[in-house]
Amino acid sequence: MNHPKYKHDTEMPIAISIGDPAGIGIEVILKALKRVETKKECNPILVGCRKTLNNIYKDFYERGLNELSNPEEYKIIDIPFSGNLEPGQPNQDTGEASFEWLNNATKLVLNGKAKALVTAPIAKHMWHQAGHFYPGQTERLGELASCKNFSMLFTAISPINKWRFNTLLATTHIPLKEVVKVLTPELINNKLDTLLKFCKRFSGNPKLAIAGLNPHAGEQGDLGNEEIDWLIPTIKEWKSKHKNIQLDGPFPPDTCWLSAAESWKNLNRKLNNYDGFLALYHDQGLIPVKLIAFESAVNTTIGLPFIRTSPDHGTAFDIAGHGIARPQSMLSAIEAASELAKQMSN
Repeated sequence: MNHPKYKHDTEMPIAISIGDPAGIGIEVILKALKRVETKKECNPILVGCRKTLNNIYKDFYERGLNELSNPEEYKIIDIPFSGNLEPGQPNQDTGEASFEWLNNATKLVLNGKAKALVTAPIAKHMWHQAGHFYPGQTERLGELASCKNFSMLFTAISPINKWRFNTLLATTHIPLKEVVKVLTPELINNKLDTLLKFCKRFSGNPKLAIAGLNPHAGEQGDLGNEEIDWLIPTIKEWKSKHKNIQLDGPFPPDTCWLSAAESWKNLNRKLNNYDGFLALYHDQGLIPVKLIAFESAVNTTIGLPFIRTSPDHGTAFDIAGHGIARPQSMLSAIEAASELAKQMSN
């Protein structure tokens, strides 16, 4: 499928799909949009149900919560929701709605009517109940954009010193027992190239680190042979083709991100740290990312023909409707979408 060329127009809006309406997505979107600077940067289009957006806003407002933007201040692509809706109680109807809202928001960017896409959290198991068997939104976006070579990267900026923290996942939403089957030298080479390209947007000569697969990175073969058999030779081959790039590892996974934790909280931005980390499987990368930068990290899909970001948290059904959801990660996702789209316009 051929899509229109990505339009490099910073005045274009950002499309925001509002996620599963039984979760915290609408709440954190409206809280994030309350920030005046965010409105100016993203010129948002909300993709979802106008009535649902207004009802949730009205409910919070009548309870005295005034830190949300009125959704009527923004353009809304109205795709009505007619199912049963109770905060914190997702069902097949909320899953179907979030799926359709994502599809329609994606069409906006693919058709050149929005400069980037921000996605609020969905519930994968509710997608499955509705008959949509995708591991997550990332995989659906790849299908819609006819892209197979896409990657999940988490980026965050330290509020203390503005240091940028980047972690790319070599594999994403697959069972742990499948990781060893999926990891190959070709995949690692591709992911290192992808990580390098992203980090070069912010650093001319980035330093990269890669985690090992096994405990202690295999302990010289005592705890697994993957490092010796193919990972270390793959790293050496990649380094031979990128002589000006420092790539270190494979590091023991339990210590790989210690320097990132120190750089995140240190007042000195110029610590000699890595610009990008490559994790070999989902939780290996997401545990340190969320421990270090939970409210600041942004999930961005690399390899699509448009910018896509999302907060690094889920639907949080346990607190939905309580008015206590913190919007920082959604705000970071919106700001990152604006920043990355602006880069593409240069």
